[in-house]
Amino acid sequence: MGEFEKSISFDGRDIRLKVGQLAPQSGGSVLIQSGDTAVLVTATRSEAREGIDFLPLTVDYEERLYAAGRIPGGMLRREGRPPERAILTSRLIDRPLRPLFPSWLRDDLQIIALTLSMDELVPPDVLAVTGASIATIIAKIPFNGPMAAVRVGLVGDDFIINPTYAEIEAGDLDLIVAGSPDGVIMVEAGANQLPERDIVEAIEFGYEAVQDLIKAQQDLIAEIELELTTQEPPEVDSTLENFIRERATEDIKKILSQFDLDKTQRDAALDEVKATIETAIAELPEEDSIRIAAKVNKAVDNNFKDLTKKFMRRQIIEDNVRVDGRKLDEVRPVSCLVDLLPKRVHGSGLFNRGLTQVLSACTLGTPGDMQYLNDDLQQDQQKRYMHHYNFPPFSVGETKPMRAPGRREIGHGVLAERALLPVLPPKEQFPYVIRVVSEVLSSNGSTSMGSVCGSTLALMDAGVPISKPVSGAAMGLIKEGDEVRVLTDIQGIEDFLGDMDFKVAGTDSGITALQMDMKISGLSLDIIAQAVHQAKAARLHILDKMLQTIDKPRDEMSPFAPRLMTIRIDPDMIGLVIGPGGKTIKGITEETGAKIDIEDDGTVTISAIDENKAKRARNIIQGMTRKLNEGDVYAGRVTRIIPIGAFVEFLPGKEGMIHISQLADYRVGKVEDEVAVGDEVIVKVREIDNKGRINLTRLGIHPDQAVAAREAAAVNR
Repeated sequence: MGEFEKSISFDGRDIRLKVGQLAPQSGGSVLIQSGDTAVLVTATRSEAREGIDFLPLTVDYEERLYAAGRIPGGMLRREGRPPERAILTSRLIDRPLRPLFPSWLRDDLQIIALTLSMDELVPPDVLAVTGASIATIIAKIPFNGPMAAVRVGLVGDDFIINPTYAEIEAGDLDLIVAGSPDGVIMVEAGANQLPERDIVEAIEFGYEAVQDLIKAQQDLIAEIELELTTQEPPEVDSTLENFIRERATEDIKKILSQFDLDKTQRDAALDEVKATIETAIAELPEEDSIRIAAKVNKAVDNNFKDLTKKFMRRQIIEDNVRVDGRKLDEVRPVSCLVDLLPKRVHGSGLFNRGLTQVLSACTLGTPGDMQYLNDDLQQDQQKRYMHHYNFPPFSVGETKPMRAPGRREIGHGVLAERALLPVLPPKEQFPYVIRVVSEVLSSNGSTSMGSVCGSTLALMDAGVPISKPVSGAAMGLIKEGDEVRVLTDIQGIEDFLGDMDFKVAGTDSGITALQMDMKISGLSLDIIAQAVHQAKAARLHILDKMLQTIDKPRDEMSPFAPRLMTIRIDPDMIGLVIGPGGKTIKGITEETGAKIDIEDDGTVTISAIDENKAKRARNIIQGMTRKLNEGDVYAGRVTRIIPIGAFVEFLPGKEGMIHISQLADYRVGKVEDEVAVGDEVIVKVREIDNKGRINLTRLGIHPDQAVAAREAAAVNR
């Protein structure tokens, strides 16, 4: 293949495509570039492995520090474990790509997106999504594309395509829309409580740009005269399928129409039916074609699942009723509980929706607990609010090894985190670092939205002054030809056998987060609009149940939560507070038991479980950094005596000396004749010399000044 280039412009922002130059041994590759951000995306295909009954697709997004002109830190001086953002980008590429591969495809596929250059303006993630489509097509992999993605921002009242990092940060919307010629296929968004109509309009705006990118891909394919693969699906022997249908149809229909069965009972009943079929097949002669076919790639499981899917969907389309008897727009029973755990856990909330149960725990920390992201390509990124999502195997009645969080857990955690960020108090109002952990204790659909609701409960129970409570619901879809049904609050079987998982989170004022994934090749905008508006009623219903449990953040925090005090000092005095080698600040910490964090702008945050300890540390730092004026009067205590005078600590951490001649208005023979160590004395700043030494006096102090000094000292203690 020769080298070909293609370019498309959005309001003066170009996206350039180049194929045929790099990675010639990959199945297909493209260099996609905007500004100085360039991503190489490759697609490679290997033959199917024996025994595989699913699509083994692997998507990896990789970043190199040379892309930003930097050398990695650490001993090895090379890239290590990918940062969280890279993991999320891998998911972002996978989600719109996966449903476009034919269901029969079993070949090993790998998509690798490698950021080769990155500027400070253009995010590489949406470029990588579009690049994955082009690389897949060039690799001649069976694919129902092209597919493309754009980011939509909202600056003022105007939507913009592919905003810069600064525009994303300053705007009220960060929306990614991916689509195919058949419609929208993936949505990911964070929003500042935007109304539903604005979100729908933004998705429509983004999809228009997606269509331009799809057209550019189609033109590129025509220019390079690429013959797209026309691989036919393998022939399927319907003998086994017919055998299962004849024996299971009536039993499956009966089970799916028993609305009083819960998930466990329904699954057990279906498993029993499948077991009888497996027994019947096992009793057939060894050479029987049905028995032979049943041994191939879990054929019984797959055929039984397809049959169950068919009748579950038909029941919804024809009867408008779901397997648990609910109406299409009905939410499962909701219950909530707060203050479930002892107050050593600073806040806790238990959220139940049907058989889905999520326990969220909130911990309040100090600025030193802030997360510094392990992301060398985008440095100086910090997280003051962290949400972590755990999905143990017992939540679905299974046993398997416990591992580190996978891509799914990380993605769900970030989605819930994104949903709550717009309602968190600003740092100036609430300087705590906040971590919420959501433990999924039982799963039957939409645990990510359950963790949004549980987190809201835990935050309010912990006394975090959120501006509004947030709830969330997951919407589903059943589409058979022209017949479409949008489902509210989908459960596991509707997610597993349905066509869409559309998670919507927000307050009573608007949407804060969206995530939509499809199992079909695209969805029209009017159906998306219906799902968005239908989700609002569900969100408000769930929110009402939550507010019946706790209607506002608690006025008091847990007695075990740290008490924070924030003061500002002159940045030039930071070194004085820290001291050589940290000696001074360590001394304050040891003396008071308080934890001290100092920022470059002079913000000092002091924390301790005992509020009096925090006050003591605050007073010491204020004393050390207070600018003194000659003539100021203080009450202090004598700390040591030398032949020529006495040293007095007149402010916490601040000492000065009274010369023997300044102890009294008469001649003093010995310092000890006038004062002793530990005595309280009223002193006035007489002089601060050019070395910063403070000279004090007991002379010329008005009685009113002495009274005021004693009162101020009492407060500082």
